[in-house]
Amino acid sequence: MPKKIDLTGRRFGRLVVLYDTGERKSGNVVWHCRCDCENEVNVRSGDLTSGNTTSCGCYNRERVAEACTVHGMAQRGKQHPVYWIWSAMLQRCENQDHKHYKNYGGRGITVCPEWHDSQAFIDWALANGWQKGLTLDRINNNGSYEPGNCRWATRKENNRNKRNNRLITFNGKTQTMVEWAEEVNISPRTLSLRINKRHWPIERALTEPVRRRA
Repeated sequence: MPKKIDLTGRRFGRLVVLYDTGERKSGNVVWHCRCDCENEVNVRSGDLTSGNTTSCGCYNRERVAEACTVHGMAQRGKQHPVYWIWSAMLQRCENQDHKHYKNYGGRGITVCPEWHDSQAFIDWALANGWQKGLTLDRINNNGSYEPGNCRWATRKENNRNKRNNRLITFNGKTQTMVEWAEEVNISPRTLSLRINKRHWPIERALTEPVRRRA
């Protein structure tokens, strides 16, 4: 086991390390820190030393507000959808208090340095097919947010690319469960129930008609 490096009293961006919480995550010491805005948060040592986390989340919120003001995107209390996408992306990857952090930053998904600049992200989005209603999709679900690994997709396309979307092979054809459900005209929920809960064979799950209530 690597020797623990004492970070007590050290500053990382807006955060000052106060003490070791005694908790460990993914082999990292979890430190209790105070932000310059006076909020206190727990942060893993790796996120501090790598520069992934430099505030309690206030920095990103300020960047969003500043960007909306500078670029004229905040009008009548509304913010441009791309700014919300940018903000949410950063929060998922860098704010340990975010409800989805464990599925993003918590498993090593990061935002490339270029996209920490809101305008760089906006420029990329508008030049690469963003339209209202589309979502930001990572091509490789284990890869990070960067131009070469991202695209704009419909929610259906995005759902098909989720890492927990099971692949099913039947009659020599392999598709996601969502795609099979669409092809055989069965709801994804029903198909999942048949395969994952009732443990039906694939052939039966895909071919048995759904009983309709009278």
